Amino acid sequence: MCRRKKVKNKKSAEACTHCHACQEQCEFLKKYGIDIGDTEQLEELAYHCFICGKCTEVCPEGIDGRAYILELRRKQVEKSGGTFEKKGYGMLVKEKRDYIYRNYRHAHGKSILFPGCNFPSFYPKTIRKIVNELKKYGIGVAYDCCGKPIAELGMESDEKRIISRIQSELSERKIREVIMLCPNCYDFLKPKLADVKIISIYEKLEELGIGNKNLIPEKVFLPCPDREKRELLKVIERYTAGGLTPVENVQCCGLGGCASVKEPELAKGMGAVLKDAGERKVYSYCASCAGNLNRNGCKNVTHILTEIMETYEKADIRKSMVNRIKTKFM
Repeated sequence: MCRRKKVKNKKSAEACTHCHACQEQCEFLKKYGIDIGDTEQLEELAYHCFICGKCTEVCPEGIDGRAYILELRRKQVEKSGGTFEKKGYGMLVKEKRDYIYRNYRHAHGKSILFPGCNFPSFYPKTIRKIVNELKKYGIGVAYDCCGKPIAELGMESDEKRIISRIQSELSERKIREVIMLCPNCYDFLKPKLADVKIISIYEKLEELGIGNKNLIPEKVFLPCPDREKRELLKVIERYTAGGLTPVENVQCCGLGGCASVKEPELAKGMGAVLKDAGERKVYSYCASCAGNLNRNGCKNVTHILTEIMETYEKADIRKSMVNRIKTKFM
């Protein structure tokens, strides 16, 4: 397998030599028999890509496939006059474009928790326990969407508006620290929010001495945004009595890039290896990954926060939408 060289500046898709390294490692590219350099075909298939970064990870030329696909999507939205016209995304856009369940009612104090969309949806018991524990230290909570789903659809003007709105919400309340629970929110908002300190929930729990730090070492499913840097993983490993072993043979949980709309069968099959692993526990630290893998039959995948907080809660895949709606009134 070709391995990606360490390069400072990522190259454009035109640098592709068609060595097929990306195609061999990506189920989407493999299905259509194309490489990241097949620009004409990818213009038509831009919304079929999971934007998981696997192509970037293995490219010997240092091509940033994620950035390339995202730019293709942005250009398509721009050509349509800034409106999003792709079929199958109506409910997603309606919910996330101006997040209809956002709730800043308890976003007070210098520090707040930002749980994201999916953790409260799949793990309502655990989020309540986390919120109540942090409340003892004067830490508030804001239920909102970071804007990444809209950004990944190529809706750049809406992405900027969402970030500006979140920034305003924080500035108006004089919030100085935002505790990110979701790795997608952490990765997406950390470089974009000004005048606030962004830290992970794992750093904050460790700082406050909350949670079980003697978890049994297991395998861990890495979320796409932390796969390369493993910044969050390094902190999470301090909660185990040994290191965690990353699962290497699964590309994505199936939700990446909102591609499941166009590639439902590929998305459903992404976690087949985990499903076949039987009862052996696999940790996840992304609620989207844990919830979707459970939905697709991988019952051995558990969110590590449920063990750190000792709730041992299973992903509530049946009432996830109801749980999300409830956050608007919490």
